[in-house]
Amino acid sequence: MNLKNIKQPFIENFPGDFSKNPIQRNTPKVLFSTIDPVGFDDPKLIVFNEKLSEEIGLGKFDNSDLDFLVGNNLPENIKTYATAYAGHQFGNWAGQLGDGRAIIAGEIKNSEGQKTEIQWKGAGATPYSRHADGRAVLRSSVREYLMSEAMHHLGIPTTRGLSLCLTGEDVVRDIMYSGNPQEEKGAVVVRTAESFLRFGHFELMSAQKEIDTLQKLTDFTIKNYFPEIISEGEQKYKDFFQSVCTKTADLMVEWFRVGFVHGVMNTDNMSILGLTIDYGPFSMTDEYDLNFTPNTTDLPGRRYAFGKQGQISQWNLWQLANALFALIKDEKFLEDTLNSYGTYFWESHDKMLCKKFGFDQLLESDEEFFTNWQGLMQELQLDYTLFFNVLEKLDVVSDLKAEFEKVSYIVLDNAKLKKLENFIQLFKNRSEKNTISKEESSSLMKKTNPKFLLRNYLLFECIEEISNGKTEMLEKLTSALEDPYEEIFPEFSVKRPSGYDDISGCSMLSCSS
Repeated sequence: MNLKNIKQPFIENFPGDFSKNPIQRNTPKVLFSTIDPVGFDDPKLIVFNEKLSEEIGLGKFDNSDLDFLVGNNLPENIKTYATAYAGHQFGNWAGQLGDGRAIIAGEIKNSEGQKTEIQWKGAGATPYSRHADGRAVLRSSVREYLMSEAMHHLGIPTTRGLSLCLTGEDVVRDIMYSGNPQEEKGAVVVRTAESFLRFGHFELMSAQKEIDTLQKLTDFTIKNYFPEIISEGEQKYKDFFQSVCTKTADLMVEWFRVGFVHGVMNTDNMSILGLTIDYGPFSMTDEYDLNFTPNTTDLPGRRYAFGKQGQISQWNLWQLANALFALIKDEKFLEDTLNSYGTYFWESHDKMLCKKFGFDQLLESDEEFFTNWQGLMQELQLDYTLFFNVLEKLDVVSDLKAEFEKVSYIVLDNAKLKKLENFIQLFKNRSEKNTISKEESSSLMKKTNPKFLLRNYLLFECIEEISNGKTEMLEKLTSALEDPYEEIFPEFSVKRPSGYDDISGCSMLSCSS
């Protein structure tokens, strides 16, 4: 790999702590601390993303590159560091946070000049590890590597996984915070993104009243990641905030499109570039439930439930607005922008739903149609993804009851079946108002509704196999997630088996999972 091309412009532009001291502490007035990965004696490669490596300019992998993938024996040009940020966690100000399990190698440019940041997750403690060890377990590392790649191939902005390695050591974790810690295999995942900057980086500088650094950070972000912004002065920062709002709303709509639930939408987990970032207790939605949260830490309030992700993203943007107020100083602009966020989000959301149903345009009557649909989905506990897959092939469905029983997580009695039949008729009536052909409508549905989702129970099975030294499931899932709008493996296009309903890791997880 072309490791010599990795550089660290971030630490050249901002104040930092260069002590390399891993003791967990406050590091006021700085945006990063230099820190060395802990190093591992007996690493083993599980998977390497060759296509991604070529795309970002790292090139081909050979056995000598294994050390880099776990942070061992790094070349002199790689000066490693962890960034400091702050955040609101579950609605409460948490103060200084930071990269507790992530250590950054730097940035690389490909032949087209596109920038990509590279970081290890699980390579040891940093000043921001908050009384933890900075390690990661195989379980969470497999989940992050595979799901970030699955989201990418679904067409959703996301960080990506470059590699996954066993560290050769065991790590103690309590998966459900139940007082039963156990040893698990340690792992390191290398993840990439155009940038890992978060709302929290801006919040930290604002909270510490480091306004000069805040302005410098914002200017750096605009110059490097928002080239479309060409305005100057205060208008530049207004355009920046507006763009972040739009990118965030678009991301939330995409999450709703495929049924992704992040599980821990704290402001420190919100990308300034509108990327899906920090895959912790996430889940794809099985049965449609707006109140579903995959995060045990989010109970009983369900702040980050599936149906609340739009409003929570708006709340998080309010916190970013507070952080940027020192640069924008226009309270009315910020209020108007944030108040219009909901309108933009819901219009985009409803247009997205139209595409899922194969409708070419949004009609005034669609609001009632969507409300009826949501009620039906929740009452009949229908699988979100499989429901639309059945809807696509209604013309060839001979036994409606048999087909939808494969999609429902409850028994469909005659009364429930009648409600389903009534809705199907509503759908057919609404489809007749399209101005596009039936074939075009079907094509629209197929491009919008995935056939394959990386469900938690599939990840659970994959993790179990890898733990036992097998990679067949990993290879199969990787193949499926690379082409999610085709049914490559029909055995994956089924609802969650009932045997997995109450297994930890198949429905709910803790924040540290």
